[in-house]
Amino acid sequence: MEKKSEQEQNLKNCIETVSEQILKIARNELYLNMRFLDVALSSLAFVMDEAVRPLGTDGFCLYYHPQYLGGMYREERILVNRAYLHIVLHCIFRHLIRREGREKERWNLSCDIVAESMIDSMQHRSVRRSKSWLRRETYRKLRERMKVLTPDRVYGVLERWELSEQELRQLAEEFYVDDHCYWPEDDDRKRQNEIENRWKNQSEQMETEMETFSKEASQASGNLLEQVRVENRERFDYRQFLRKFSVLKEEMTVDEDSFDYVFYSYGLRLYGNMPLIEPQEWKEVQKVEEFVIVIDTSMSCSGDLVKKFLEETYSVLSENNSFFRRVNIHIIQCDDEVKTDQKITSQEELKEYMDNLELRGEGGTDFRPAFAYVEELKEKHEFSRLRGLIYFTDGQGIYPAKKPGFETAFVFMKEDYEDMNVPPWAMKLILEEERYDGYKESEK
Repeated sequence: MEKKSEQEQNLKNCIETVSEQILKIARNELYLNMRFLDVALSSLAFVMDEAVRPLGTDGFCLYYHPQYLGGMYREERILVNRAYLHIVLHCIFRHLIRREGREKERWNLSCDIVAESMIDSMQHRSVRRSKSWLRRETYRKLRERMKVLTPDRVYGVLERWELSEQELRQLAEEFYVDDHCYWPEDDDRKRQNEIENRWKNQSEQMETEMETFSKEASQASGNLLEQVRVENRERFDYRQFLRKFSVLKEEMTVDEDSFDYVFYSYGLRLYGNMPLIEPQEWKEVQKVEEFVIVIDTSMSCSGDLVKKFLEETYSVLSENNSFFRRVNIHIIQCDDEVKTDQKITSQEELKEYMDNLELRGEGGTDFRPAFAYVEELKEKHEFSRLRGLIYFTDGQGIYPAKKPGFETAFVFMKEDYEDMNVPPWAMKLILEEERYDGYKESEK
């Protein structure tokens, strides 16, 4: 019995050694073609696990089923190379931790499509393989809607396609490469933070190297560089972004933080109905009071996107805990000249403006008239504490030569990810249309 146990252990060790050799061969072949991936390729420890089909990762280890791994290697060693790279790409782009409440199966499919599309765009012999008709058609349809494929945008498109269960199953089978059973759940914040901290620096380092030292290899790596640039943008919530323009001011409300209930209740007990201390009726709060929204109404800026942007802004402005009861907000429509200026002083006025929204313009795009107009409003004392200006646009226009006397942010809602060069004194926020339903946006 003891001898049999020893034989089983020796067999297991032999299988483990052979399996790890297969993975190391794949890692070395990928490294020879993509040296900018050197750290990422070596960041996963190999762990044998017969429960996985065929490979999987938790962001720290690469789990493999030896029988399936050996079968892939015997069929075509490129399959192992592609699977290894597929898993590393999941980690680099932190697909494991960005589901954020989305339906799990559809999110897994979206991540697999994105990873495979990157690999299929590469010209390296170590991963090059012919594409099926279903795969080619899926890429074609998706790229009609976006220049760079990202899981969140692919997820949104898959939802709108309203695919049947059979069609979804066919796509899942076509793009299935690795097991996502080790990916953390949305509520496992500790694990998510560990994965983010482990892979964020590697992703940023890889982007720098692809742009500088490995340009030839980057060109042969298809859409990978564009993908890295997109995924490395800082995620930023639009509501929090708007609060950049908030001010500290006293508002008439009970300040519960400075109110001592002990003295209050003691006075009531001692003197009947006379408390020793009353709650303060004024409280210092950080809220938005004054700012300007400029809407680019040129022909290049879609009316539907403008309305989406305004609807989201309206939902933020409607939050009582974010904005004062009385505000001073100017909503300006401008193409190559200022068309309209609507002053908003309350939530009711804002709602009425949104209900009767009519866009005017369709000329060229020139940002200068709006800035000049706001400076005129300041000279007329229309503002007392103007914090900033938000300009919603497609970016195709003439920017002011000088920095204005207030904070400025250019907001884009792009169907692709072509970066717009805004002046160095301005902030840039890119709202991704497919994520414009409560998920986070990206700021750069």
